[in-house]
Amino acid sequence: MEKILIGSDKSGFPLKEAVAAYLTEKGYEVEDCGTKSMDAGIPYYEVASGAAQRVQSKEAAKAILICGTGAGMAVVANKYEGVYAVACESLYSAEKARAINDANVMTMGGWLVAENMGCQMAEKFLTTSFTENLEEWRKEFLKNAIIKVADIETGIYGE
Repeated sequence: MEKILIGSDKSGFPLKEAVAAYLTEKGYEVEDCGTKSMDAGIPYYEVASGAAQRVQSKEAAKAILICGTGAGMAVVANKYEGVYAVACESLYSAEKARAINDANVMTMGGWLVAENMGCQMAEKFLTTSFTENLEEWRKEFLKNAIIKVADIETGIYGE
């Protein structure tokens, strides 16, 4: 299986620990790239930046990042070209982040998402493929949309 990065700050630590254990039990290669102890927290912007750089370089295919709300991790990760982070709070949003947006980073909030739900969301995110279970017309639209989004990211769109 592909390497999955998982990281958190102190606010996301308990949820990160639960999700990492769950994914490891399911057979995923999980690498913790964030806070490893409540006594030595790493700021969300450092965790997200480090993980995003590794996803950007294709060292890891996907990452799951957890802070208090998930928003901070998403904001930072999205600063890196080719990294598409979505803050998710439900199974539905985790699935659609992959199927519609082809996200390669899912963020969650440790203050918002229960451990059991976070584990299910992580698995849904990792097992859903781009355009999965969508109508043919929507699949074609989204395949073109991904190209346009990449063009916006690099400044080509609208020239």
